[in-house]
Amino acid sequence: MISPTSVRALVLACLTAAGTACAPAAPAEPAASPGCGRPAPAPPGQSVTRTVDSGGVKRSYLLHLPADYQPDRPRWLVLSFHGHKRTPEYQEQLTGMSATDAITVYPQGLVGTDGETAWSGAPYSAPVDDVRFTADLIDALRGELCVDPARVYATGKSNGGGFVGLLACRLPDRIAAFAPVSGAFYPEGGPCNPPRPASILDFHGTADPTIPYRGIPAKGLPALPEWLAGWAARDGCATPPGERTEHGGTVRVFRWQPCGQGTELEHYRVEGLGHDWPSTRPNLDSEVPTVLDATPVIMEFFARHPLRQTQH
Repeated sequence: MISPTSVRALVLACLTAAGTACAPAAPAEPAASPGCGRPAPAPPGQSVTRTVDSGGVKRSYLLHLPADYQPDRPRWLVLSFHGHKRTPEYQEQLTGMSATDAITVYPQGLVGTDGETAWSGAPYSAPVDDVRFTADLIDALRGELCVDPARVYATGKSNGGGFVGLLACRLPDRIAAFAPVSGAFYPEGGPCNPPRPASILDFHGTADPTIPYRGIPAKGLPALPEWLAGWAARDGCATPPGERTEHGGTVRVFRWQPCGQGTELEHYRVEGLGHDWPSTRPNLDSEVPTVLDATPVIMEFFARHPLRQTQH
């Protein structure tokens, strides 16, 4: 296994080679959360486990503040949700997101009906409200950290990616953009009637044996084109999407635009990729690298999408 330090170094090296930053500095005059001006509740540059109460249940999460965190400088807040059976520590190592300039938070899912950790929306998840937990967590973090309220984002892998899809349905007025990876979009999440359009970036491999690209009808898992078409309709996007190929034709990128209220829907179809977080180097998901790194692409997408005020 690659250590968190090594993963962060590899991601930084990749981003340097690409000539782009993981997350650009906050806007010149970003909004300030109530936590601005307060002492950091955790050592900058380190990852620490903390807790928050949600619905009478003590929930935990891994918090990483950038090494140069300053209590008077509003930062992005990125929530990164682990997959089924995984942990915040696994998700941190897998994604390398703690190497970015954002406040990164890796929430811990509760043990579900199969004895493994999971998130709401899956048939095996615990009988708790993880959407409420997410909202409570955002409130708590904004209250003790210097967060730009317009720059709160969510990403996740597998069951965590499916939960990010559920958050897009329920909290697009609190979270600016969403990036599921190999998402498991089970119907148990319920109807999706978001109060406003949501910016979504999705990754999925054509060789995913766990959550197949073509879906699993018997489990109610939609094919990716079907799931994306649903979001194109909800976001009021022009159809059909534009398409381009990258990396010698091994990646097909679909982009629907324009979409409502300045939102964007984009999908990366990675040929031959399994149930993995895309990376050009071996990671905890796979010893076999693929042709692109998802993390910098996600951060660049987030950079384009601050939370906009609803136009009346």
